Amino acid sequence: MSDDVLLRVKNLESFYGPIMAIRGVSLEVRRGQLVTVLGANGAGKTTLLKTISGVMDPEKGIVELEGEEIQGSDPDLVVNRGMVHVPEGREIFPLLTVAENIQMGAYTRKDADGIAEDIELVYDYFPILRERRTQAAGTLSGGQQQMLAIGRGLMARPRIMLLDEPSLGLSPLLTEEIFAIIKRLNKEQGVTMMLVEQNAAVALSVADYGYVMELGRIVMADEAEVLANSKDVQEFYLGVSHEENQRGQRRWKQRKTWR
Repeated sequence: MSDDVLLRVKNLESFYGPIMAIRGVSLEVRRGQLVTVLGANGAGKTTLLKTISGVMDPEKGIVELEGEEIQGSDPDLVVNRGMVHVPEGREIFPLLTVAENIQMGAYTRKDADGIAEDIELVYDYFPILRERRTQAAGTLSGGQQQMLAIGRGLMARPRIMLLDEPSLGLSPLLTEEIFAIIKRLNKEQGVTMMLVEQNAAVALSVADYGYVMELGRIVMADEAEVLANSKDVQEFYLGVSHEENQRGQRRWKQRKTWR
């Protein structure tokens, strides 16, 4: 395996109940990359992340993290090996405080000094969480809960972070803020990212490389900039017109320079 390939998936198949949701998926994520997986509802994106991270067992296929097979491993073992999954819907602990939720992200660690340093790092990236640290997490806004979910994931010191629909339910302004932080974490902290997202315009604006899924299969893969300008990708696989996507790309570039 090439030294710069952090995650490799080979011929992965997975079922969601009686339905085959993942059909022979193969992909690579290189060290330091921000990779996005795009597709319409029901394409299999969430099932793919769950299967990679050990939440679901594959029917067949291989998941390699730094050259070691991890398919079928318990999620806590996957976390210990350097992979963190931030699920769709955040799944924070609503009755615990913000600070307690962040601490939960370090539950496998024993290095008290390092944990304290990482808590400060989370607060540096998400200042609103410092302000709300004694507040019950369930009382946070949707955007703040997403920040908390990402911050909690950082506490495990991941080499790769899987993010499932981080913009779900958020306003355009909050989406911009969340994605700006995701890009900063990727560039400043060196966290490799694999991002599932329906908002094609913003996802392709921050990503280095992209995969397009349809009915459980990878149907396209290319540099993000190439996919962003592909009429076929936008109209046939993502359900938006080429003109809509171009308007979206211009809007995001006007708001923020991601690269």
